[in-house]
Formats: sequence, C-alpha cells, structure tokens
Amino acid sequence: MDNKLLDLLVCPVSKAPLRLSEDRKELICDASRLAYPVRDGIPVMLESEARELAPDDQRVIDRLTPLGLRCELTAVGHLSGTDRVNEVAQRLGWADDQIIVNLQGDEPLMPPEVIRACVNALAADPALDIATPVHAINSADDFQSPHVVKVVIDGNGRARYFSRAPIPAPRAALLRGQIALPDCGAWRHIGLYAYRCAGLRRLAELPAAPTEQAESLEQLRALWNGLQIQAVPVDQAPATGVDTPADLQRIQSLFSD
Repeated sequence: MDNKLLDLLVCPVSKAPLRLSEDRKELICDASRLAYPVRDGIPVMLESEARELAPDDQRVIDRLTPLGLRCELTAVGHLSGTDRVNEVAQRLGWADDQIIVNLQGDEPLMPPEVIRACVNALAADPALDIATPVHAINSADDFQSPHVVKVVIDGNGRARYFSRAPIPAPRAALLRGQIALPDCGAWRHIGLYAYRCAGLRRLAELPAAPTEQAESLEQLRALWNGLQIQAVPVDQAPATGVDTPADLQRIQSLFSD
C-alpha cells in the first residue's frame, strides 16, 4: 500500500479485556468477540499495514506492546469505534487532511485491496469526507436480510442512504407482496471507513441523528449532517468477521496450512 496515501490505519479494540492464548495462536476477549490468528508474532489483521491499536484496557496494551504494536489507551465509555479512533486522532494532533482508516477489531480478514480502494478514492477527491466499500448484492435473501446493510448510491457514486430494509425496492414486486432484486442493482455496505481527520472529528462531535437511531446505523449521522460519503465498489465481499467461537474456528482453519 502506498504510504503516502495511507497515513494511518487504526483498529479500535474494545468489548472486553483481551488475552493471548497460552500457545500464542490467538488473541481472544472474554466474550469471544475479538479473535485474530497470530502469524510471525503479529495478529494477521495488522501485519504491515496497520499503524495503531486503540484499546480501552491497559491489559491489552501490556500484551500487545511486546509484539512491536503501537497502542493508545482510550476511554472505556465510547459508544463506537469512531469515537475511539477520534480520541486517538485528537490526542496525537493529526492534521485535518490526514487520511485515517477505521478497521474494526473484529474484521481480521479484510482484504488489503479493499482498504487501498477506499484510501485511493478519498485521496482523489478533496470534497469527500468519508469513503466506504460496497459490494453488489446478488441474492434475494441477502437483499431482504436486516443483517445485510444496503446503500443507495447516486450517479456520482455518493452514498445517499443506508438501510437494513431492502432498498431500492422494486415497485411491481412490492405491490405483489414479493421481495425481488431491483433492475438497477442493489449494494451491500461493508463496514470499513476511510476518513479525513477533519470529517472524523466532526462526525464524533455530532449528536446521534433520528435516522441513525431508527436504523442503528452510525453512518446515517454523517449523511444527516451533510458529510460526503463515497461508495467504493469492490469485486469481492470480505469474509464475515469474528462474532462467535465458530467464526474463530473458521478463521483459524484458514491459517492452519
């Protein structure tokens, strides 16, 4: 990745105190929420492209600092990774135009190409505040699932709305009481964000928006307040993150060879 574009990638880590397992093969929290295979002594999610971890527990720092990872202790009371990343950005005095990538701590398999695409999109257009990846939805089941966040994109690639509902909804199918993919296509939102530091700070300072509260989607706060979000299409959807012990086993198997 071009270091001139990717100024900093920050991984907010919270939910529960983390620990390294005795055989140093995995990094786990008490809730089994965060888990990363370790390769060459460094969690795979970090490798050479991450610059900073933002945990909320000193024990996390005590475990990770010997691995050569830079950590900044953040407040326990943050409601989101955005707030956690912003705390680090403001404390360290990062410039307003600096690009920051927020890679959530439970996404160890996020492809570097997806991160790179978002950074490049943001760097190419100074009018943008945020860039975030999207992937074409090809399944009616995914289209109607509330666990798959959909995004409507305008002709310039700007995100106009995010929803758990199936949007844009084909009128004819709705009138028949059916769920069908629209002819114009539908997009799944992937939860990774590249920010300019000024946009990140503004977003963190804003109160929750009514649409954000209704959908439980923080990115709607940005749209409600006029921040410009570029949707960045990617060819392949990232693998699902770590939410359960079964997810941990699946990820471990990928790195067992």
